[in-house]
Amino acid sequence: MTNPPPPDTVALAPEDRSLLEGCLSARTGAWDAFVDRFAGLFAFVAARTARQRGLALGASDRDDLVADILVECLRNDAAALRSFAGRSSLATYLTVIARRVTARRLAEVVSSPPSPTSARHRRSLDPLAAVVDDAARLADREHIESLLGALDPDEARLVRLHHLEQRSYGEISHLTGMPLNSIGPALSRAREKMRKQEQQAG
Repeated sequence: MTNPPPPDTVALAPEDRSLLEGCLSARTGAWDAFVDRFAGLFAFVAARTARQRGLALGASDRDDLVADILVECLRNDAAALRSFAGRSSLATYLTVIARRVTARRLAEVVSSPPSPTSARHRRSLDPLAAVVDDAARLADREHIESLLGALDPDEARLVRLHHLEQRSYGEISHLTGMPLNSIGPALSRAREKMRKQEQQAG
């Protein structure tokens, strides 16, 4: 006779168990399946958490937060996933992680030092917002192109797609063939290069 599960655990659905085990064992295709299944949930949680704090997320802001949540799931050899103890459904557990990551990121934005563009920054989580806003204000496309000149062609295309054409991560992945979870880190590296170029330009 099979012993019942302990009272503080919840029976894990077979598909969730298989998906979780696949991600932890680096089974081919498992992470892509994880992203396909939970990216929508993460986007919903991010938008709802921001709305509860009086912030509106644009598509790029939401995608950046989803990428942060996915990175958190993989951090330290997927410690967050390995810590899942089955005391709730997998979706509920991931919702808690998504809410925590979003709240932390929102707190960082709200507590950032004030600046002439602080009002815009409080409405946008996009680290490139100041550069893009200034470019729009000055109508200086040449300036933006000079900043993009600090990037290699692939990075420049990525920035154009996401920040100038307002493409979502899903669209960028489709257009470039980049894995969804690698787009956020690549954009972060490109932004840092652009910031340095901006600083050098005075």
